[in-house]
Amino acid sequence: MAKEEKQQQKGPKGGKPSAEEIAARKAAKRKAEAQEDSGAEETAPSTPAPPPRLIEHYKTKVTPALKEKFGYTNPMAIPRLEKIVISMGLGKYGTAGGEGKAKIEQAEKELSVIAGQKPLRTKAKKSVANFKLREGMDVGLKVTLRGNRMWEFLDRMITLAIPRVKDFRGLSPGGFDKNGNYNFGFTEQTVFPEVDAAAVTFQQGMNITMVMTARNADEGRELLKGFGFPFRTDEKETTGRR
Repeated sequence: MAKEEKQQQKGPKGGKPSAEEIAARKAAKRKAEAQEDSGAEETAPSTPAPPPRLIEHYKTKVTPALKEKFGYTNPMAIPRLEKIVISMGLGKYGTAGGEGKAKIEQAEKELSVIAGQKPLRTKAKKSVANFKLREGMDVGLKVTLRGNRMWEFLDRMITLAIPRVKDFRGLSPGGFDKNGNYNFGFTEQTVFPEVDAAAVTFQQGMNITMVMTARNADEGRELLKGFGFPFRTDEKETTGRR
């Protein structure tokens, strides 16, 4: 009797489930999928994230001001920000062995937190015996920001990072190249509030390049002024006195 009951529970000989069991399993699977879908709908945000506020600021305030000052007739000729490149030079740690490798990894984590995406490791293109440098060694980090991440980083940098710079007297207005791109840097990574200052074991600076569609330095300078870049106003006077 016990054997017959077990055979009835297992189904027909050969271990194959009956049609009723298959239907019951399918119904249970559909029910579980429906519950997962309902749970995902509850956890998902009801409205999409708002666009970065500097995009609206550029469209409503910066663009009309540039158009009025330079007299653009074509809207596509108005300078705009294309990308932001953040780079760190870590060549001295690349040749330091195990300890230097740990510092490169720490700098990589900190730059990931600052930029919001994983940086790219730059390699040495050739060997230099005097610096104990071999081809292929890690000598730096680089991140290229575009789109919403670019605008959000720019907003955080202007409103939070730059005011935290020690003895800040303004950004140099002479950091533009002939194509209107602007280069400047920070001497330490702790100016960004995302980095835990208590966990930092060494200070590491970084260079930031603002790549724009401006045709010259004047157009690029006015574009960044519209975003609120605090340039020094006495740069020419100081240079003239020297």
